Amino acid sequence: MRRGGFVVAVLLMAGACSGGEADAPAGKASAGAPGETAAREAGEATQAALLDETVEAAEGSPSGGREVKVSNALFEFGYAYPDAAGAIPGLRAMLDRRLDEARASLSVESRADQNEAKKGGFPYRPHANDTTWKVVTELPGWLSLSSEIYVYTGGAHGMSAFDSLLWDKQAGAAREPLDLFTSSAALRKPIQRPFCNALDREREKRRGGPVRHGADDMFSDCINPLESTLILGSSNGRTFDRIGILVAPYAAGPYAEGTYEITLPVTQAVLDAVKPAYRASFSIGREAPAR
Repeated sequence: MRRGGFVVAVLLMAGACSGGEADAPAGKASAGAPGETAAREAGEATQAALLDETVEAAEGSPSGGREVKVSNALFEFGYAYPDAAGAIPGLRAMLDRRLDEARASLSVESRADQNEAKKGGFPYRPHANDTTWKVVTELPGWLSLSSEIYVYTGGAHGMSAFDSLLWDKQAGAAREPLDLFTSSAALRKPIQRPFCNALDREREKRRGGPVRHGADDMFSDCINPLESTLILGSSNGRTFDRIGILVAPYAAGPYAEGTYEITLPVTQAVLDAVKPAYRASFSIGREAPAR
């Protein structure tokens, strides 16, 4: 797991609610002494200012990476992508659009939940959404990226998830890793057993004992690797010769086990599942060294 946990800080401890008078009809005087009204208005102004509080920093040159951090009374938001992604105008524009959409969605959802908490008379816990993209590998014709996403919506703990994308430099377009294969079934067939074997080895390390398939434990059996996040990597800097599977919490084990990352070599059977148009971008790889 990229980090052991995520602390959601409440930055606004006073003036977070304006009270019922805020909804009074226009022209109707609010109840309370002038001093109380002034204090309430000051609190509202403070809250409005904090809701707009943003710390933003750009990495490298204007065409390079970007990192945005926002903290206020409603939520904490983060979004970052590396210089290699920012240097490609089309990819940079796409990630900036995703950034704006994620931030806007978090703001709307957080405000709605805050209003529900106020109506229900229970405390509101500020939400969080953090996405960090990193380079998996860069080849002459491709940039392979993966991201880890943390989301907190007020429950007992947050959740981690993953995403991935490929930038096709020749076409100037984003693609999903699975787009390079003839079908999900064609790719799953050669990687299912190697994936399960590697996953069980990792499970045994964390659990301190063998994994018995078919046991009553809901996390004893294997899973479909393609229901997790697929990434394409390289050990030679020229072709894709590795396949990675990023497994989120609860998919292959309990929350306490965290995430799993399984790396498999591209075999001839995997190569046979690649679409002819992309076959030159792949080569047979070697088993990744055990960690």
